[in-house]
Amino acid sequence: MKQKLEEIRAAAHEALAGELNLDALEQLRIKYLGKKGEITAVLKGMGKLTAEERPVIGALANEVRSQVEGMIETKKAEIAAKIEEVKLKAEVIDVTMPGRAQERGELHPLTKVMNNIKDTFIGMGFEIADGPEVELDYYNFEALNIPKNHPARDTQDTFYVSDNVVLRTQTSGMQVRVMEKQKPPIRIIAPGKVYRSDAVDATHSPVFHQIEGLVVDKGVTMADLKGTLEMFIHRLYGDETKVRFRPHHFPFTEPSAELDISCFKCGGKGCQMCKGEGWIEILGCGMVHPKVLANCGIDPEIYSGFAFGIGLERIAMGKYDINDLRLFFENDLRFLRQF
Repeated sequence: MKQKLEEIRAAAHEALAGELNLDALEQLRIKYLGKKGEITAVLKGMGKLTAEERPVIGALANEVRSQVEGMIETKKAEIAAKIEEVKLKAEVIDVTMPGRAQERGELHPLTKVMNNIKDTFIGMGFEIADGPEVELDYYNFEALNIPKNHPARDTQDTFYVSDNVVLRTQTSGMQVRVMEKQKPPIRIIAPGKVYRSDAVDATHSPVFHQIEGLVVDKGVTMADLKGTLEMFIHRLYGDETKVRFRPHHFPFTEPSAELDISCFKCGGKGCQMCKGEGWIEILGCGMVHPKVLANCGIDPEIYSGFAFGIGLERIAMGKYDINDLRLFFENDLRFLRQF
């Protein structure tokens, strides 16, 4: 056994002196020191030795094991050092080379206009209300006085997830959710994405943005609605912008109106953008229908309110003189860098 241990020591020394990688080193460790390794095999045979031979062979076996372990650790450190050296050489940085300038991004034009609108209404005491884009049919239609058999549903191409779940066609559902949970006075805007099954062209998209507004309190009148929206328009387009209200019909407001502004391109003289009329439609608005208030548990005999809906893309197109809505969604840097 003494001869065998000396042979193991010599063989291990020779094997560990060569070029090795970590995998090969691990194989040698298993070969000599593993549970089924050569040194372990020698130790298992010590039961056949005499009482005098056992301590001598045991001491030699421990010496050989210790030496092999030391050689393996030394080799492992050498390999690790070489790997680190190669890695450092590969990652070397020439600090004398000129740096690469980091291109600074900018907010998307829709985000800029949205932030501008939010700031304007927050300055008038409004709060932001946020809610689900996948909405229940009840909040998207029925609570807003648009039952299943209402003709207004024929004018809205809706994406239905199921019979009672839709991709919201307007953010008005948030108005209902707020009125259900909060007692008047209420003053909120609900910005967000909405979805309608429209073919994509210069003025239509199946995905766009709306900002719905709602005020409910005692004594709220049409004059409050007009004053609020006129201030909003003047903050957005300038004090020289003219505003007019045209009678209209919406199921959830009564009376209802469309708000037009003097054309931002020609100043009201008539041009191609306003189709010679001098006015551009901006948003719909009106006094909250008493039935909508009642649906939300608010007594229409005590409280009144107004609501409005703003198309973000339409506002942004007017503000930046953009004639194709698709530009907002195509991510063309040539377009976006202008803002």
